[in-house]
Amino acid sequence: MLLAAGYGGQAGIIRAMSAPVRTLVILVALLCCVSCAAGQPWVGLKGQKFIVEIADTPDQHALGLMFRDQMPENHGMLFIFNRESPRSFWMKNTRIPLDIMYFDADLALVSMSENTPPCRVRACPAYPSEGPAQYVLELNAGKASELGVQRGDKLELHLE
Repeated sequence: MLLAAGYGGQAGIIRAMSAPVRTLVILVALLCCVSCAAGQPWVGLKGQKFIVEIADTPDQHALGLMFRDQMPENHGMLFIFNRESPRSFWMKNTRIPLDIMYFDADLALVSMSENTPPCRVRACPAYPSEGPAQYVLELNAGKASELGVQRGDKLELHLE
């Protein structure tokens, strides 16, 4: 790091590079950033992209979004099950209101519970699907209405 000391740290190293080398270093850094972001799973719904956390194990299904005080805009949680089945979710220990959307194996919306309120009591109500579902998407309350989501709308999965 003798070069860094003589040129004022890491910024000095970059300034000491020739223009083509500096451009290459910047491009590599940008590609690294893009590839990291591209690795985040996301879903598409009604032309909008949502970064999602994946819940695909029984423990993750049980925990869901419990004990969270907020969820960033355009983020959500995608629950993935091995097969279609009638599903029922509840909001026990969930601190934020949510839209809960149930999708079948073909990724078509079966039903939803909009503006589902938090529940901090022992006996929380259940919010069942109106048909078999394999995927459940939870977004911040009001998002389904904002997008005009309707039964039959398709969910796009981008999980890699």
